[in-house]
Amino acid sequence: MKNSRRTFLRRAAVAVLAASSLLLAGCSNATSGQSASTSDKAVVTVNNVEPAAGLIPSNTDDLAGWKVVTQLYEGLVTFDASGKLVYADATSITPNADASKYTIKLRSGLVFSDGEKITASTYAKSWSFAANAANGQLGAAIFSTIKGYDALQDEHGDKNAQLSGLKVIDDTTLEVTLAAPDSSFPYKVGDVAFLPLPNSAYKDIDAFGEHPVGNGPYKLASWSHDKEINLVPNPTYTGPRTAKNGGVTYELYTSLDAAYSDLLAGNLDVLDSIPSSALKTYKQEQLQTVSKAGPGFKSFTIPQSMAHFSGKEGKLRRAAIAHAVDREAIIKKVLYGTATRATDFTAPTIAGYSKILAGASVLDYDASQAKKLWKQADDINPWKGTFRLAYSTDSGNKPWIDAICNSITNALGIDAQPLIFSTSKELSTAIHNRTVGAAFIQGLQSDYPHPEGYLVQAYDSASADGKGLNNGDYKSAAFDALIDQAARQTTLNGAIGYYHKAEELLFEDLPVIPLWYTNVTAAAGKQVGSLSFNYMGLPDYYRLTVKS
Repeated sequence: MKNSRRTFLRRAAVAVLAASSLLLAGCSNATSGQSASTSDKAVVTVNNVEPAAGLIPSNTDDLAGWKVVTQLYEGLVTFDASGKLVYADATSITPNADASKYTIKLRSGLVFSDGEKITASTYAKSWSFAANAANGQLGAAIFSTIKGYDALQDEHGDKNAQLSGLKVIDDTTLEVTLAAPDSSFPYKVGDVAFLPLPNSAYKDIDAFGEHPVGNGPYKLASWSHDKEINLVPNPTYTGPRTAKNGGVTYELYTSLDAAYSDLLAGNLDVLDSIPSSALKTYKQEQLQTVSKAGPGFKSFTIPQSMAHFSGKEGKLRRAAIAHAVDREAIIKKVLYGTATRATDFTAPTIAGYSKILAGASVLDYDASQAKKLWKQADDINPWKGTFRLAYSTDSGNKPWIDAICNSITNALGIDAQPLIFSTSKELSTAIHNRTVGAAFIQGLQSDYPHPEGYLVQAYDSASADGKGLNNGDYKSAAFDALIDQAARQTTLNGAIGYYHKAEELLFEDLPVIPLWYTNVTAAAGKQVGSLSFNYMGLPDYYRLTVKS
């Protein structure tokens, strides 16, 4: 997920830095080399932006990359449209009595698209590579609950060091010992960082990211940077997501409006996010349209290092800004009702979602209270400068970014302005390098439908400093302790109470300012069949077909 993994989205979630991705080309794309004469052979064109990095699962933290990587690779599990766990490479994931140890059984006969066998050793090596700080993978933090993770957190250590909590019993059996009980583990392995890598990846991981070899429903045919990515069906794939089309082509746009224009012109089959400029009218066009509840949590992050936003002064200013954003007006007038006002830090489609958490009233629009809190902060240290909110032009988010800045300016009487980056890749790089120098728009869509997917990777201390999606580098021992308590529960219901307490602490500290949950708003040409969307609110790419 991460717009744009994170899950926006790294790795319980995808970081969503752009509203979505974009694309071009019709159902008989000449560059694909595929026939469009029958629906099961036609190439489907879908939208995307240029991925922020190479197509490496454990280093993917943007939604653009997630869209492609999850088609090139298969993991132990996947999830159906309702979020139900479905076994893929695994046949079972069995916990011991207190969920501190798991035994994973794999299907036999698994192979990568180049014929290399996939065994328990494949997964153990891939996870150790991803967790090892010496390999610099953005998804490292999600492995922190596996025994031996801490010993691998030396950036200058042995790149080949392995997680001590992984024990290969035989080719189809992997035993995983955790540092602490974690009932979410069978869901967590559905995160993109847990996808397996072939041995060829370790020779030159950066080069591999340009020409990846996976085990998913598709293979990479070509990647023309900033133009298009072409996938073709993988004939060696035997999992639950067998491709029903002749391939998927992602056209890489820098403008969501341009992609929408191509959809209207018949040059694009599926657009997974409608630009703000078309939200009012897109249902009136000659298109198949979709508008449904989705898993996207939208917010903006105020980095802990930002001047005026730390300590007691920072708490007051964060609360003031939270009160200064008129969410309901923006949703109604700018987003045309295609979002739902946030009341927590997860999403309505996730277990444990709540509308009644203590402290959630800080999200109520209240200009008077906002001014009062801002003045209290000024009494500590007078405000100087402009409050800037960063976003990328290829996200299509300009209308509501402007609306947020105007709302803050009007409520607080300060200068609030957008900080514009040309592309989501440029913004993502600035965020990861900690050079953005401003608050920034970010969203989360969990790679797996579990509250931990939103809370741990985005706010736990282990996910800060470039090791997860905690891009504001928020660190709270109290929050971490509550998350640890949740992880020790042997049932999801038992964990939810601790997750709620952790969220209530987030309402006090406000490392991010929650905005709203984004609905799935998408469209497709009339020629598209089998138009369905997955638990991430994205098209089921392998199901898409186009009529001849």
